[in-house]
Amino acid sequence: MKIVVDCRYVRFPRHDGISRFTAGLVDALRPLLGVSGPTSPREPFVALQVNRVRPDVVFSPMQTMGAVGRRYPLVLTLHDLIYYAHSTPPRDLPWPVRLGWRLYHLAWWPQRALLNRADAVVTVSETTRALMRRHRLTRSSITVVPNAADRPATVAPRTRPEGIELVYMGSFMPYKGVDTLVAALHHLPGARLHLLSRIRPADRARFEAAAPSGSLVVHDGVSDEEYADLLDRATALVSASRDEGFGIPLVEAMGRGTPVVVSDIPIFREIGADTALYAAAGDAEAFAVRITELLDAGEWERRSAAAPAEAARFDWSRSAAVLLELLREQAALGRR
Repeated sequence: MKIVVDCRYVRFPRHDGISRFTAGLVDALRPLLGVSGPTSPREPFVALQVNRVRPDVVFSPMQTMGAVGRRYPLVLTLHDLIYYAHSTPPRDLPWPVRLGWRLYHLAWWPQRALLNRADAVVTVSETTRALMRRHRLTRSSITVVPNAADRPATVAPRTRPEGIELVYMGSFMPYKGVDTLVAALHHLPGARLHLLSRIRPADRARFEAAAPSGSLVVHDGVSDEEYADLLDRATALVSASRDEGFGIPLVEAMGRGTPVVVSDIPIFREIGADTALYAAAGDAEAFAVRITELLDAGEWERRSAAAPAEAARFDWSRSAAVLLELLREQAALGRR
């Protein structure tokens, strides 16, 4: 029995009523239909379950989907190579998973073994594709299906907000460079840095101790509406990250006409192009200098006006069209 569930109304991670109904039923149907979850011990053999619906092609947004015994073309996704350079795993994982995570990233061959099971591979940026080719991670073709973000249909011309209000959206992993942003506040009298994501008490205490008094606003999580409002009132979105697979907050900010000041790394150059302002990762004073440039007459307005067109290069419809073309090609070629 081939079952198709319309998941177009799912709104994740913040469900409305219809979204929660759909997600709840799909999650409950999965074990009833005998399809295991992605972290199940049965995952290496999930293809034997998928074979039953006789798919023409299967696309997974991860590279770990089991492929043993598959009878269909398979397209896998690798988002980034961050954890080869920054080996600390996410802190919310159980310790056995954290240990396995570290061991997995000690060498390239486990990644090659996963990707070489696929007929084609997807990644989200030209930067990551270049790294994958440099490290010879797959014999398969690599197609870039860019990440994107929802954007307002139109953005009215904006004027620079009063003061210096800076927004950071992201985790607080060491490679994210939030300490650099906090240190930059010492070179920006009167500026405030808004930390939007959920934060551990230890990280919060460290940042508050390092920041000038009154310069840090810790939100510890915001809604989509609150995030949009903060971006609309911000001088800039900032990120001092040393490594990324993409940079969705940049697209979100630029899509609303908010300038971005970010670390000078390849992926941020790919996204921000000439619209963003760049500073060396780890250089707090350089970040302060670039932020101060936005206070020059007309500079903020110029970058704000250019930002939405830059963000528009990253569009879900265009990305979906690229993916659909790839999937049609693979379905036509069949299992190889």
